[in-house]
Amino acid sequence: MSKSKPKYRPAAGDAVRAKKQEKLSFLARIEYKKMIMYPLAVFVIALILLAVNFPTLGIDLRGGVVVTAYGVNANPDELGRYISDKIGMEVRVEKFTGVEASGVRVYAPIGTDPLKIIEVMKEKYPNAEYTHSEVQPTFGEIAQQQGIRALVFAFLAMAVVVFLFFRNLVPSLTIIFSALSDMTIAVALMGIFGIELTTATIAALLMLIGYTVDSNILLTTKLLRRKEDSVEKAYLSAVSTGFTMSTTTLGALLILWIISTSQTIDNIAIVLIFGLLADFMNTWILNAGVLEWYLARGGKS
Repeated sequence: MSKSKPKYRPAAGDAVRAKKQEKLSFLARIEYKKMIMYPLAVFVIALILLAVNFPTLGIDLRGGVVVTAYGVNANPDELGRYISDKIGMEVRVEKFTGVEASGVRVYAPIGTDPLKIIEVMKEKYPNAEYTHSEVQPTFGEIAQQQGIRALVFAFLAMAVVVFLFFRNLVPSLTIIFSALSDMTIAVALMGIFGIELTTATIAALLMLIGYTVDSNILLTTKLLRRKEDSVEKAYLSAVSTGFTMSTTTLGALLILWIISTSQTIDNIAIVLIFGLLADFMNTWILNAGVLEWYLARGGKS
């Protein structure tokens, strides 16, 4: 007597994946012209914002004076206004907390006398320990040039890898443009929220290239190299996986931003958050729209 084969029962993971794809199916129903038009409009707005409100360069890129006061627990905004009123120059104050020490750092323009800042602070915090340093403008210019070179080299290297991987002009250019748009929007938001462009935020922009390109490659590979699946089914499969990847990264960055006691780490985390939020739009709307248009016109896989 032959045994009947057991019926296939969908795994719990398949059910969760199907439910997630159902929730995201509205993206697949957007007309491809709108999928292309809306992100391009956002990119143009970001360019305009950059033109009128480019992020301020940090002291490590433009030069300036840094005074560190250990053992001071103060509101940075209030202390900054107090010092600015006393010395007649605009300063910026940041709190820091470390394993061995905590306090505040005062950032002032080049040419400011650090001893004058220390003298003013001693009026309120006579028992604090003070140190100061100065970054010359020439060193700031060198740091600027190195940062720009690093961004350009990383972007070109990414473009070469993408072209070699796909050997297809339209999909490759779309991925490259999406990465450029992610960075542009992130920098524009830095200007809006008053985040300075420093060596740390440049490093965040470099990391952003890797973070954002992987989701674009996932989508492009799924659509161009699909087999029997329809474009919509392949898209929903990619978007389900991609959203999981990006949301877990966003969650980790958000927690880092909330619990961090370092302004530098805060800035790195928030810049990456800006870029990843932009990447949701540029990958799953812009890139998907271009690929849908490309495949509808007989584009080669």
